[in-house]
Amino acid sequence: MTPLVFNTQIAKGKPSNSDCCPFCDIENLTGIIEKQNQFIWLENKYQTLQDTYLTLIIESNEHLGDIASYSYEYNRSLIRYAVDKWLKLSASKQYRSVAMFKNFGPLSGGSLSHPHLQIVGFKKADIYSEVYPENFIGLSIKKDQNFEVNMSLQPIMGYTEFNVIISNMDKLDLFADNIKDLVSFCMSEAFYQGRCKSYNLFFYYIDEKIICKLVPRFVTPPYYVGYRQSQRNSEANLERIKADFLNYS
Repeated sequence: MTPLVFNTQIAKGKPSNSDCCPFCDIENLTGIIEKQNQFIWLENKYQTLQDTYLTLIIESNEHLGDIASYSYEYNRSLIRYAVDKWLKLSASKQYRSVAMFKNFGPLSGGSLSHPHLQIVGFKKADIYSEVYPENFIGLSIKKDQNFEVNMSLQPIMGYTEFNVIISNMDKLDLFADNIKDLVSFCMSEAFYQGRCKSYNLFFYYIDEKIICKLVPRFVTPPYYVGYRQSQRNSEANLERIKADFLNYS
């Protein structure tokens, strides 16, 4: 896969968490595509990646809000809204591929704490070219018709990657509820004694299925940095994490 080109000159102007939060200053936001209650879909002011269209969804007026703290009803509305915008941008046929993801915490790759999802259209790149069906197959935690939660046995990076999978849009609220439960679990004392402070959510539309991959973030393993070699927990550890999650939820 050809590397994405990052424009450092544009990135120099980006705000950080040490600045006033631009997402709290709603009256002065620019590039707004659509508003729905607290959800605001807008163009990213800093188009730092070449040959892309960067947009984001401000999730909440609360500067320190997050999926773990939202009510189930609010989170359902957020996921429905975000999935709709992501799929609509994909269906526009303006881009070779469209990605949706969320960064949370200092090790997630995000620059601003205010809760937001990102939707990015790639004009030339197939952002999914290094993602394979086996990355979403794993130790089943929950399974029903058109719905599954599992932990990857062949993760993209590792060590523990949770997948929430639906093959019917009627399951979208169940999809949202389980994303919230997993995020809450990973941010709690029940998961690695509370040492996880960051995560990413990645969304995929593959083989008529909508998938959310939750990746709890720690320091990136050197095997992945240097050799693109993922690692995973042993099956015994995955079974323990499964039991901890089921007890937590």
